Amino acid sequence: MKVLAFNGSPRKKGNTEVLLAAVARGVESAGGEMEIVRLADFSIGPCLSCGGCDKTGICVVKDDMGLMYEKIDQARRIILASPIYFYGVTAQAKAFVDRAQALWSRKYLLKKKGEWREDPTRAGYFVSVAATKGLKIFDGAVLTARYFYDAVGIPYGGELLVKGVDKRGDMAKAIEKIQEAEDFGRRIVA
Repeated sequence: MKVLAFNGSPRKKGNTEVLLAAVARGVESAGGEMEIVRLADFSIGPCLSCGGCDKTGICVVKDDMGLMYEKIDQARRIILASPIYFYGVTAQAKAFVDRAQALWSRKYLLKKKGEWREDPTRAGYFVSVAATKGLKIFDGAVLTARYFYDAVGIPYGGELLVKGVDKRGDMAKAIEKIQEAEDFGRRIVA
């Protein structure tokens, strides 16, 4: 099974990337394959709220998000990953989520025509790390992920959330959490 992970962290080789690598090991050990797309490597601008996609289901902004729509359409499992920035996802992840407006428009336009079919065999997940250990540190980001998947018609499968990893390299030292991430990867392709 193909798993597609969108890494919203702007930091190369950061804690989010280390956590996703552990998830990928789990996916691969269960016979799946995982592609990690680092959003910061692509030119994805914010939604302009122009309404262009409301008529066609296709975003009128010409940038790399067009590649992401194709990847989303083809994946059976999707992971949105982001470190927590001010109790939410990063700017890179938020621009990606906001640009899913075109997929939301497509879903509802096709529903009106009777051509949209929900696919309960697909699933979307959220993976995140946070520097602090606050009780509600992930709440805003989890809501963003849930609404993203709802908008694009992909059932929400759950999340993997790790608190207390701040400095580069902290995630790699959290051996129990790395094991948990590998187990998470195995579960999502089972």
